Amino acid sequence: MASTSQDEARAALDAAGQLPDGELDIGAVALQYARIDAPEADWQVAERQLTAIARRAVELASSDPKADAGDTARRRQLLATLLHQELGLAGDDETYDDLANANLIRVLERRRGLPVAIGVIWLHAAEAAGWGAHGVNAPGHFLLALEHPRGQVIVDVFGGGVQLQAPELRSLIKRTEGEHAELRPGMLAPMTKRDVLLRLQNNIKLRRLRANDLEGALACTQDMLRLSPRHAALWREAGMIEHRLERIGAALQSLDKALEIEPTGEAATRIRGLVEELRNRLN
Repeated sequence: MASTSQDEARAALDAAGQLPDGELDIGAVALQYARIDAPEADWQVAERQLTAIARRAVELASSDPKADAGDTARRRQLLATLLHQELGLAGDDETYDDLANANLIRVLERRRGLPVAIGVIWLHAAEAAGWGAHGVNAPGHFLLALEHPRGQVIVDVFGGGVQLQAPELRSLIKRTEGEHAELRPGMLAPMTKRDVLLRLQNNIKLRRLRANDLEGALACTQDMLRLSPRHAALWREAGMIEHRLERIGAALQSLDKALEIEPTGEAATRIRGLVEELRNRLN
């Protein structure tokens, strides 16, 4: 039964991998990843919760003229009320590294999660309301931006949906990169939906690597590639894990794929050296 659910989820990821980014349903894709990582969980309950969140977001959007007219401050307030007060979502400071914090089903069950997992739910609700929003790839801490022609509003979803102004953003950067760090161009670059979903799964992959669970980390990387099959860095990572597992043939296939997608640059040069070494081992 569990394998059937995982097979269905992986087929859904394969299909999502063929879609342009704008057509991805970020909540639905995150749910498929959660099904794979927690096959015993009741994913249909989580699916109904996502539907209820979307409906409530539509209700709030349609009943608030200021939000409907484009007031991003009001939109932030409504989404924070919905997700953090009504739903009870909160960042998990106590068991931050628990794998459940990156699994959408478990996050909806526990009402606790990592910044990027909570961000997925924010993006799901904002899209349902018809409001522009995107992830922000800030160093060490996922943030979210509500879009507006006159400037975006940066939101700390892990901190309850509070708005971050320049002083708070500067403090966040300093905590992550050191006292001499400052805000710089590109630091708050927007993320695509794929970027957000891959960052969510990357949390699982890294925790498995730290636990020396190479099989689990490889499976996670391969599932990330279902969503982003032209991601050279992921093919390199898959090849390196396969190399550590002494699966030389599989490693060569993955590394060759990475070189096909990204044939130039420092990473490609390093990979060519490893590919040559592995081919010599096969001879």
